[in-house]
Amino acid sequence: MDRNEVKQHITDSNGRKVATKVTEKKPEVKVTEIIEETRVTVVEKQKPANETALPKRKVGIMETGFRDAHQSIMATRLSTEDMIPIAEAVDEVGYHSVEMWGGATFDSAMRFLGEDPWDRLRQLRKRLKKTKTQMLLRGQNLVGYKHYADETVREFVKRAVGNGIDIVRIFDALNDLRNMSIAAEQVKKEGAHLQMAISYTISPVHTLDLFVKQARDMADMGADSIAIKDMAGLLSPVEADALVRAIKKKVDLPLQIHSHYTSGMAAMSYLAAVEAGADIVDCAISPFAMGTSQPATETMVAALKGGPLDTGLDLEKLLPVAEYYMKLTDKYKDLIMGISGVNINILLYQIPGGMYSNLQSQLKEAGMLDKFRDVMEEVPRVRKEMGYPPLVTPTSQIVGTQAAMNIISGERYKFVPKEVYQYFRGYYGKTPAPVDPEIQKKILGDEPQITVRPGEKIEPELAAARKEIGVWATQPEDVLSYVLFPQVAKDFLPKKFARENMVDIGLQEQVDPDAYPV
Repeated sequence: MDRNEVKQHITDSNGRKVATKVTEKKPEVKVTEIIEETRVTVVEKQKPANETALPKRKVGIMETGFRDAHQSIMATRLSTEDMIPIAEAVDEVGYHSVEMWGGATFDSAMRFLGEDPWDRLRQLRKRLKKTKTQMLLRGQNLVGYKHYADETVREFVKRAVGNGIDIVRIFDALNDLRNMSIAAEQVKKEGAHLQMAISYTISPVHTLDLFVKQARDMADMGADSIAIKDMAGLLSPVEADALVRAIKKKVDLPLQIHSHYTSGMAAMSYLAAVEAGADIVDCAISPFAMGTSQPATETMVAALKGGPLDTGLDLEKLLPVAEYYMKLTDKYKDLIMGISGVNINILLYQIPGGMYSNLQSQLKEAGMLDKFRDVMEEVPRVRKEMGYPPLVTPTSQIVGTQAAMNIISGERYKFVPKEVYQYFRGYYGKTPAPVDPEIQKKILGDEPQITVRPGEKIEPELAAARKEIGVWATQPEDVLSYVLFPQVAKDFLPKKFARENMVDIGLQEQVDPDAYPV
């Protein structure tokens, strides 16, 4: 039988075959069935010349230049001051959305740039009048590196949407949907677009069927769209095609693809994904693209132009954006990492680029950079023993740190960080596969694992934070900043208070000894 033919057997009440219907799958064709005794043949009827053609299916592009692009190539150091001048030009391009908040930008704004992340959101929202704003939220972790109380999650989502976020992408490092439930529920209550993301990884337990089931469960939770989040650049074109087709077959929601160029496959995987039915891809404006970032926006626009998947974007409108970002590469040249070439270690050890560079830094500080290959080989072992977690924040740091400690100490699990202990207790959620029982016994002893949703074990924390922060809070959002990053906020918020109120609160360095004027 030709691969374009579909056979359907017709049976009587006793189950005996009485006819076979053969249908040839061809687009936009009307058929007339002529029923014979044992066979149904198909006669094609050509489409009338005056019948209206179906509209082209356009692919949307989410621009990451304000968030993940600079997080990937320059440690999240792009300032709001350098985003504002180009924001209105970005708004004119016609992107599906602009990712401009969340992830590590929240922490970095306060810690390294002395900026209020909430003010960045409001400033960009003012200028992105035509384009949807999008953010990345780590489920119960929000934009931090641990779980927070349910009330904190709800309040954060409320304030994020209230200050201007249109689309909230939620993921969990373990793909534990329980850790996404409170944030997802609140996004729906606030009337924003709920995008739930699958953390893509490769392991014996991360099968096509598992990912499809997760997508269906996300749809049942109220997701408005689904994202495949490939943080390490592991998604191959072949797997992208299979995964998109499998999800699209079972879930009738827009599907968005996010990948990194570290392994060199992302652009090919994007093309395979959109041809298989994906609706949106995440790209970065060319000066901030590729390397550990995303495929270039202009390249994707040009590659799809003129076909049924044309993005509808104009390269002329992208030109001023690219030229502006090119100037930023000069300004931030001391921070921008080399973005040329492909890191084959990503494919060998299945780790994200950021985790790769962090491990190098840890070993260099310990004077044991010569042990780097040993640590790389230890990472897959630790990951297996921890139940194959996807290597994304914060599990990438947890697995990487333990692997480094195992090699540096010369004895596996001789030293166990608090985060690893909490992971084995179950405080990060349900692992994709069971953890190694011997390692668990070595770490926990007789301590039992928790089986409930981890957020249920966390007491309310906002009231205490309001009391601790006191007068330094100049807006309700400051309390959230303090809860998420208390040590950073203790330094940042008094300075912000002084700046906004134009008062001297004694933060300047004292050069001369105390004295009264005479």
